[in-house]
Amino acid sequence: MEQRDDMRAADSDRTRVAERLQAALDEGRLDLHEYDDRLRRAFSARTYGDLKGLLDDLPAPRPADRSQLAPTASAWPAAVGETPTVPANVTRQWLGEMWGTYFSVAAITVGIWAVICLMSTELLYFWPGWVIGPYGAVLVVQTVGGLVTGAPAKEAAERARKEQARLQRRRAAGLED
Repeated sequence: MEQRDDMRAADSDRTRVAERLQAALDEGRLDLHEYDDRLRRAFSARTYGDLKGLLDDLPAPRPADRSQLAPTASAWPAAVGETPTVPANVTRQWLGEMWGTYFSVAAITVGIWAVICLMSTELLYFWPGWVIGPYGAVLVVQTVGGLVTGAPAKEAAERARKEQARLQRRRAAGLED
């Protein structure tokens, strides 16, 4: 076990610990100051041993059949070293959200340029490049950065947490079974 504690942790391991800490904060098990302190330590951890002490005094997640929360795959992140249960299409959905608007803007600007070229019966300067070029470059940087830092899983977890909170509010108000 000591050998594992000395092994370097990955970004995904730090993210899973951060998600567990967020769940503990949401449940009221940690106050904001303690959460902030542990979160800083989680993201500055280099080894599994550094991460291990951050969750020791927190209870394990409840099984879904005894939980009062609606179960979702990303609501209860796996413990450090375990494989997380994140839906396979999370990254694809995130990329679609990131790039969907870009392709719409590109299609509209190229379409306008094509119509103008047809109406003038000559091939004009390709001005849409000034719109879609820089926009695409910024999106490439954001996409690479997001994939490196695990943004798709983080956003999916946040969406699941918000959906759970919405369902809990509706149940408390007597609007759902």
